Amino acid sequence: MAEERSRSFKNIFFFHRLLYLFLVSQVAIASSRSTSVGVNWGTMASHQLPPENVVKMLKDNGFTKLKLFEADQNILDALIGSQIEVMIGIPNRLLKEVAQDPAVAGSWVEENVTAYSYHGGVNIKYIAVGNEPFLQTYNGTYVEFTLPALINIQRALEEANLKNVKVTVPFNADIYFSPESNPVPSAGDFRPELRDATIEIINFLYSHDSPFTVNIYPFLSLYGNAYFPVDFAFFDGTNKPLRDGSLVYNNVFDANLDTLICAMERYSFLGMKIIVGEVGWPTDGDKNANVKSAEKFNQGMVKHAMSGNGTPARKGVIMDVYLFSLIDEDAKSIAPGTFERHWGIFEFDGRPKYELDLSGKGNVGALVPVEDVNYLPKSWCVLDPNAYNLDDLADNIDYACSLSDCTALGYGSSCNHLTAVGNASYAFNMYYQMHDQNTWDCDFLGLGLITDENPSDENCEFPVMIDTGDSPRLQLGSSRMLSRVAATVLVILVLPLL
Repeated sequence: MAEERSRSFKNIFFFHRLLYLFLVSQVAIASSRSTSVGVNWGTMASHQLPPENVVKMLKDNGFTKLKLFEADQNILDALIGSQIEVMIGIPNRLLKEVAQDPAVAGSWVEENVTAYSYHGGVNIKYIAVGNEPFLQTYNGTYVEFTLPALINIQRALEEANLKNVKVTVPFNADIYFSPESNPVPSAGDFRPELRDATIEIINFLYSHDSPFTVNIYPFLSLYGNAYFPVDFAFFDGTNKPLRDGSLVYNNVFDANLDTLICAMERYSFLGMKIIVGEVGWPTDGDKNANVKSAEKFNQGMVKHAMSGNGTPARKGVIMDVYLFSLIDEDAKSIAPGTFERHWGIFEFDGRPKYELDLSGKGNVGALVPVEDVNYLPKSWCVLDPNAYNLDDLADNIDYACSLSDCTALGYGSSCNHLTAVGNASYAFNMYYQMHDQNTWDCDFLGLGLITDENPSDENCEFPVMIDTGDSPRLQLGSSRMLSRVAATVLVILVLPLL
């Protein structure tokens, strides 16, 4: 009788345990269904939009989640009271100091998290420790500092009683792979040289109920491989799906994410929350980077993430995804490719590039632009049509592009169709605009001419830059003469130094 009672008790306990787990899973799914797709806000631009205007645009468009690459006080101040959920990044350049000195971690948390964590303040949910610190091109520079920095930030959050703020580390997808001999998601594993360090970090995150963050870029699969099937980069099916046992993959995003999931499960990290920290498509700077493709990919990504279908290896999950990125950044490094400055859903001045339904429910409509943007005067710098000595033209174009943004002139890009004269004018104008239309910045040894006639065409925009109010400018008037005078003065000043 005692054994029977014990068995009955165990059965009841087991049943209630199953019921509890079921209810918890349903609550988790229900809560996840209230989420929305987030967005990355990068600030590597020569002319910044006012943060308060951008925050208003985020709210007007229904963005409720935001990822920042570092703690920008002006942006955080603008976010006060917005209720937008925020992930704040700690740049790689700070990892060593944060790792080696807990006091530095404490000060960072105090200044950038605690100071805003009050009722009606900023809704800070995550701290991203580093940004792709294990990226292959960094050659291991940040590997030894990432986990200690993560530990010190976690400790600082606990000491500040910020229990609702979670830590994470955004990794690039290059930390895991499938072997060439078996290139399917189920064979996923972490790169051998980083395996131990990666697993240590995952274990730390797992033990603190913190998410794993990964950045996935299907565009780069297409960019880096001329034979990559184009339709496999998008979400509307493919003629050649990837089969992995009983699982079928119709897009590279799912295959990539499931490779990570399988790698994690290989080391017994089951059901861990995964955030896709960056995913998107550029609109310029490459033959595959254009508005049509970006709209197709990002709309497909939003719909897929919010559908609740999950991936073949993890079904029934609404994905936590942050689109990359909010606004174009003309000061980013183009070492990875000339498309790097054109990932924005919005132009540099906050104009939307295309329509995007952020709910994923087919409610297509125009995005709301940033309002009240102040521009410099409608003035452009072009190659003087009357210039007769063009011996120094190539050098002047190179100079202008080296100190501005000429990425739209590249192969397959929006301004690649311009004539040689058009190329020179575009280069001159970008330099002129990014240097706040200073009159002397349109001289180019007498080759430049300031005009009030817009040289843009249907496909190529010659922009007029945002007025940040930082630089005084000479009035247009006799600008050509003043430009030449300024250049002559510079020559006179420099000659004694040579």
